[in-house]
Amino acid sequence: MPPHAQPANRAARRTALFRETPRQAVLRNVLGIARCLKPARARSALLIARHVLAGTLGNRGLPDPRKAPDTCEGLCGIAYDLSVDTLMRAYRIGLHASGLAGPPKWWSPPRRAILDFENFHMSRRLRSRLRQNRHRVTFDRDFEGVIAACAEPRPGKLPISWITPQVMHLYAEMHDAGHAHSFEVWDANGSLVGGGYGVAIGGIFIIESQFARETHASKIGFCMLNWHLAKWGFALNDNKGPAQNVLDMGFHVIPREEYLDRLANAIRMPDKPGRWEVETDLATVAQWEPKHGRPQNEMMVAAE
Repeated sequence: MPPHAQPANRAARRTALFRETPRQAVLRNVLGIARCLKPARARSALLIARHVLAGTLGNRGLPDPRKAPDTCEGLCGIAYDLSVDTLMRAYRIGLHASGLAGPPKWWSPPRRAILDFENFHMSRRLRSRLRQNRHRVTFDRDFEGVIAACAEPRPGKLPISWITPQVMHLYAEMHDAGHAHSFEVWDANGSLVGGGYGVAIGGIFIIESQFARETHASKIGFCMLNWHLAKWGFALNDNKGPAQNVLDMGFHVIPREEYLDRLANAIRMPDKPGRWEVETDLATVAQWEPKHGRPQNEMMVAAE
């Protein structure tokens, strides 16, 4: 286990990583507001104003996701209370929270990208990379490092992120409670080169963010994650938005109503709380043929 991931060092590591300078905060809010005020997003600005007004009148509960608009990416409320309990209740009804400027907002996208595990696709090149044994994948070893890396600016995009210090601390609490989980991809030198994190509720895993500092690094970890989710009996993996990188790996898009129905069934399944452990190696994952069924391999990786 990397020294920085030891429980005794966790609080200090969070203090060091989960921060934003005043200049960064101002830049994030200015760019976030400017983005919202673009003509194409004018309707979103009006919706936010309406929800803020509703909040001042005392309506601060969780919104009904089925009443979310099909426009504005499903913006449906202001997240005034962001606690572990509130966020878990939100996930259970199909909401998630994010926002660049001002308070986080509640969203219920009109379309969701989900994975039925029999449709998971690994390209030949990706399978080859898994067999090369150049990386090591772990679960829940460095949640702090993963979420901080996910918040880093992406090349070619605005130098801002919705993963603010407030969000980092919240999901760290979710991790401590056994709801949020990370996957880490390490290179031969022990450097963190890829990973991601998300939330598990019943039989659904909801992806929050991924990052890669090396080509295909996050995909390598993603393959390991989906192997385990399938083996553990999860019903589906939810990426929220239809990003091309996950569509290429077998995710497909469904409308909100279908998603909410499937979510209601998935959360009836038993939870898998607590810290997760990797139960196989990348070479075994490379051999998995999802269309032929769920993984049966019981090999445990040697304790590190």
